[in-house]
Amino acid sequence: MPEQTYDLIGVGLGPFNLSLACLAEPVEGLTSRFFDERPGFDWHPGLMLPDVHLQTPFMSDLVTLADPTSPYSFLNYSKQQGRLYAFYIRENFFLLRQEYNQYCQWAAQRLGNVAFGCRVTAVAFEDTAQRYRLTVANRQQGTTETCWARKIVLGTGPTPYLPEGCEALGDGVIHAGDYLHHREALQQQQRITVVGSGQSAAEIFYDLLEGAGEDSYRLSWITRSPRFFPLEYTKLTLEMTSPEYVDYFHALPESTRDGLIADQTSLYKGINSELINAIYDLLYRKQLSGPVPVDLITNASLMAAHRNRTDNALVLDFHHQEQGRDFVHRTDAMVLATGYRYQEPDCLAGLSGQLRRDAHGRLDPRRDYSIDHRGDIFIQNGPVHRHGFVTPDLGMACYRNAHILRSITGREPYGVEEHIAFQCFGAPADGLRNAQRESA
Repeated sequence: MPEQTYDLIGVGLGPFNLSLACLAEPVEGLTSRFFDERPGFDWHPGLMLPDVHLQTPFMSDLVTLADPTSPYSFLNYSKQQGRLYAFYIRENFFLLRQEYNQYCQWAAQRLGNVAFGCRVTAVAFEDTAQRYRLTVANRQQGTTETCWARKIVLGTGPTPYLPEGCEALGDGVIHAGDYLHHREALQQQQRITVVGSGQSAAEIFYDLLEGAGEDSYRLSWITRSPRFFPLEYTKLTLEMTSPEYVDYFHALPESTRDGLIADQTSLYKGINSELINAIYDLLYRKQLSGPVPVDLITNASLMAAHRNRTDNALVLDFHHQEQGRDFVHRTDAMVLATGYRYQEPDCLAGLSGQLRRDAHGRLDPRRDYSIDHRGDIFIQNGPVHRHGFVTPDLGMACYRNAHILRSITGREPYGVEEHIAFQCFGAPADGLRNAQRESA
């Protein structure tokens, strides 16, 4: 039996590659396979608090913005679960995170082109056949197989980031992504500190705040941000999550792009304003019963951390950025809501010379999301420095995947919308021509 060469192999199955798997499966003449080392789909289980929801509307599901008729849509899922009318009556566009996770699991179970429990350990290019050889370890069966592909899409995503010096502090120091797995143990401590900002930090702080008290634990929230930024969610700002803005951002000089990303925190790392208000309301309600053992500190950068040898307490050294002062904060447990950083998959080591890089050594994706010189390897939720803050946005998944499928197939299985914004992000073309005439 001749060996099969897939047109597309996906490495990793987070929401973005799961979306691609859903969109690729029905494309006529396209063969695809997707691998993930986990036993099944489970999206941020350590943050699956009961009342938290997505920051994008339900239409940012796996398929709708590329193909509203797809059987893998959230609305079809709701119908199959007998909850479509309940969702209609709820009148809330924002899915509960638990609900979104269940929907993705439902889709993954129905796909025939996905394989969980399989880790891609190596990728190499075969010159004679002009294809890629992937070594895949099946963890469930304890076997290894070789697969062949013409194109590869990386969907491994970012990994939890811990500030330098925090990796070796031991028990009681966790990343926000593991919060629920340690919540009970955290609440047994006398002092708990949340470090960082953004939605996850706010959700964890709010969850712990209800139990904070003189007879339980003291709760602190410390961030280097100058304030607790709300997520900017006005409609003209949302137009920046558009093909036009990605085109504009991608074409800017590298230094300009890096500066913009540093200034756009509130566009993609902010906190839902409803949650900020809920935190304040809970603080107000709790103070009616007496002093609230809570600290909220902004403008503070974590500089170093160590354990006190006498009582094993965590000693955190902070620098207040506006005052230029150093201060010490002691705690018994710490939740690091310090985000995620993109890490290149180890399996790409054999292709390092074929990957495009910028002046800082970072991966340098083209506009069509390919990262190698041949245009064969594509990236999903990678570094934000090339395509901007919309990179991790669930609402752009279908657009990006329609773009990738167009590059892979040489045709347009799903219409790629190019112009949706009312505003112009760069200098108007007519104005440029007029300026040239005026200067002539």
